[in-house]
Amino acid sequence: MNGSTTALPAVRVGADGRRRVDARAVLRLAAPLMVTNAIQAALNLTDTWFIGRISTEAVAAMGSIYWLMTAVIFLLGGVGFAVQSFVSQAYGGGRRVRAAQAAWNGIWAGLACWPLFALVAWSGVALLRPFSLDPSIQGLAIAYWEPRMYGAVLGTLGWAMMSFFNGIGATRITLTVAVVTLLANIPANHYFMSELGYGMAGAAYGTNAAQALGLLVGAAFFLGPRYAGRYRTRLAWRPTPSIIRRQLAVGLPVGVTYAADVLGVALMQMMVTQVGKVGAAATQVVMMLTSLAYMPTLGLASAGTTVVGQAIGAGDRDWAAQIGTFVTRCCAGLMLGMALLLLLLSPWLLPGFLAGGDASAGEAIALALLLLWPAAAYQFFDGLYFGSSFALRATGDTAVPARTALLLSWLFFLPLAHTLVFTAEQAWVPGLPQAGLGALGGWIALMAYAMLLGTLMYRRWRSERWRRIDLWDR
Repeated sequence: MNGSTTALPAVRVGADGRRRVDARAVLRLAAPLMVTNAIQAALNLTDTWFIGRISTEAVAAMGSIYWLMTAVIFLLGGVGFAVQSFVSQAYGGGRRVRAAQAAWNGIWAGLACWPLFALVAWSGVALLRPFSLDPSIQGLAIAYWEPRMYGAVLGTLGWAMMSFFNGIGATRITLTVAVVTLLANIPANHYFMSELGYGMAGAAYGTNAAQALGLLVGAAFFLGPRYAGRYRTRLAWRPTPSIIRRQLAVGLPVGVTYAADVLGVALMQMMVTQVGKVGAAATQVVMMLTSLAYMPTLGLASAGTTVVGQAIGAGDRDWAAQIGTFVTRCCAGLMLGMALLLLLLSPWLLPGFLAGGDASAGEAIALALLLLWPAAAYQFFDGLYFGSSFALRATGDTAVPARTALLLSWLFFLPLAHTLVFTAEQAWVPGLPQAGLGALGGWIALMAYAMLLGTLMYRRWRSERWRRIDLWDR
């Protein structure tokens, strides 16, 4: 059953009477989110820049744990991502109080994850021991890991709260919070790393402090008179087990999807780090640079979650299918353009992220320039992956994408990376064929994996099996 055209997001009617996507309306919604995610990339680059002032070993240490750390945060924070799906559908259906309830229950579920984050922080040495890292690199990695994991719950709470604003289309508030966080991160890093002399640990403390301030700013908006009046945000705070169960049913697979993806990358970086610190440092810098491509695209994809969810909430799944496909294709095109831009600008950008006086810096920069080529090759498919997976998230179709990402990461990407990165003497699993390509082999494996994952996720979206899912009554 089709909903009213006037109630649908980003729709315009042409002279022929046919509905078309209002690209400008999508852009107005997406632009603050694109800037928000670009700011997140800047936060990552800020940490990398500060850590790069310590040594190439410090950058390598960051690289050895960056994706492992991100995988843990995604896995335990998936319920925060699910909030946007519930809020957008509630908003599309005109149920404002239900939207506030979804946000609050996401916050309660996020708080319940803190003991798990604390356990992971305490287990850092045991988690890294199997990877045989150089002792100096492992020491630096643990110095960052522990305080960052203790404070990671702040990110989960922030996702839940910002997902409320994204779901109702108030994306400028999300941007405001991101700007505050970025502006706070720079002096916080300087204070904890330099003034207090905490070094690597100081970068983690600085990030935690900046996220805490951003969360407070978001809470001021959420509980302020505007949203308290329209959405009853001050009255909808009580935990509702049925809503939490539904959000977990959607959010946990989302967390698994991204955790499987980034954990595979984390283990690939571990392999590269074991081969040598130059490859590890080069890989970390390229990872940070490619985030300049995918972070803005994540903003566009997040806008896709909002408009798809609002269309479903308004009762028009045909429009949800049309606008979801439009946003996904835009994500792929944006990633392709950003990849070309990175290839052009990388000779000027790369030298800024490694200490000039370090003897290994020149070698790491030269290798990073080579690694950017396979990295650029898969950006289009990453766009398909982001756009499709975010659209599927809006519908509640998250279990099959999670299984797809998990199987591809563990049964295809990691075995291929192991074969391409290591020599026979370095291999974790003896007896397998080994190409010994080092960091380049890892990036070739990542390129193949991203191309396959993006293609399969787009096919899942286009199959439209999500039409049978009722998110709020599942």
